[in-house]
Amino acid sequence: MATTLSIRQKLMTYLADANDSKVKAIYTLLEREIKEEGDFKLTDEQLGILDKERAMHLSGQTKSYTRQEAAQIIKGQRSF
Repeated sequence: MATTLSIRQKLMTYLADANDSKVKAIYTLLEREIKEEGDFKLTDEQLGILDKERAMHLSGQTKSYTRQEAAQIIKGQRSF
């Protein structure tokens, strides 16, 4: 059974090489779900938290990590 990660990779590879009609057909199947995800809104409280975290990052008070670095930290392959 394929993992979600391997399925995502296969889909991205497929879409990168698929002809226009196939890409449009897949989009049509998922269009409603894609649009609903685009309607996602953060609350004022959530936006405030993000603004605070961004300010701390920009001032050097906190550090950020790439997706790869975060995955390594989570798997215990790297310390932070």
